[in-house]
Amino acid sequence: MSLTVRYIDTILALTFIAAPPSFSQFVDDKQGSFAAHIEKAQKYLGEKRPDLAIPELQAAAAIDPENVETQGNLGVLLYFQGKTSEAIPHLRAAVERRAGMAKIQGLLGLAELRTLDVVHGRRDLETAFPLIPDLKFKVEVGLELLSLYTQSGDLEQVSMLVAQLRKAAPDNPEVLYAAYRTYSDLAGESMLALSLAAPDSAQMHQLMAHEDARQGNTNAAVEQFRKAIAINPHLPGVHFELAELLHSSQNEVLKQEAEQEYRTALVENPHDEKATLRLAEIDAQKGRIEKSAEEYAKAVELQPGDADAKLGLAKALTDMNQAEKALPLLEQAVQLEPTNAIAHYRLGSLYRKNGRVEDAKKELDLYKKYKDMKENLRNLYKELQIQPQEISADEQHQN
Repeated sequence: MSLTVRYIDTILALTFIAAPPSFSQFVDDKQGSFAAHIEKAQKYLGEKRPDLAIPELQAAAAIDPENVETQGNLGVLLYFQGKTSEAIPHLRAAVERRAGMAKIQGLLGLAELRTLDVVHGRRDLETAFPLIPDLKFKVEVGLELLSLYTQSGDLEQVSMLVAQLRKAAPDNPEVLYAAYRTYSDLAGESMLALSLAAPDSAQMHQLMAHEDARQGNTNAAVEQFRKAIAINPHLPGVHFELAELLHSSQNEVLKQEAEQEYRTALVENPHDEKATLRLAEIDAQKGRIEKSAEEYAKAVELQPGDADAKLGLAKALTDMNQAEKALPLLEQAVQLEPTNAIAHYRLGSLYRKNGRVEDAKKELDLYKKYKDMKENLRNLYKELQIQPQEISADEQHQN
């Protein structure tokens, strides 16, 4: 395990409490000797010399084996000095003598794993993980547990732990990569199970459509969606998913088919906010502003937290000369999605029209910032993603 000296110091600062021993157990010379060793250990730790502090703590622990702080900190120092086997009895002594020492128990679990004691290591990590206050150490313990669960094939435990890690550290690259791997493994397992249980089902064709789309095989994906619909026209979500692919085409005939699929999706599920939003966008592009505004308003009603719906409704209202109604929607949109460049641009434009010069400048600066960021991300994804094929109209309807 690679941890910085600063991080070691952080643990020591939180765990090293030089509480006096129970003096009634010692004669005066032992009391003085214990206190002297503790004082020297503290001095060496203050000088960043754990190698010199260890012998002092060992001497203090020999005098008073029941002292929790001495045992715990001796175990911590030995662990970070690479003396894992020597650290374990001291860490375990501290944990057994005082409940709730999450960091010490987490280190104990890691030490046990390093010495191939997987059973006890897993137990101690599972007990410590939910109680560890330090985020960096919590993530390290969680990732170790994740590795254990993955090796044992316990994907249900993996999934639950990933959710907890993402909640605790949503921007941590290690956690995000672990989530990606976990969800990929879960997807693969589900795909295999479905192919064995129902290889000719509508759901299987729907799954294959998603895989084809993910790999950029757009025409094959459309074909699989059509097969799924032929088997079960009421399959949840399938009309919207097909519409999304068709709508991405440059062919106007297929775009028209997409609109019909969106409307079919709404017939199947009148509360489908995404289909409502897409129809609002289509009507706006075709100049049907009032119809578009009604659909955007419906989308906002169905999903108040959708920044795109509020942004679209604000645009429609602005086009209908109702800027006063659009302004609060744009303000809500940038709160819901702070990195939305278009929302900042439109909000800045309205601020400028209302004479709010400083507010307008701030929003336009944010627009430029997030526009550049989006462009950089677009270039990155061009390198990472398989580009979808253009859907060809003459290749459709042949099945």
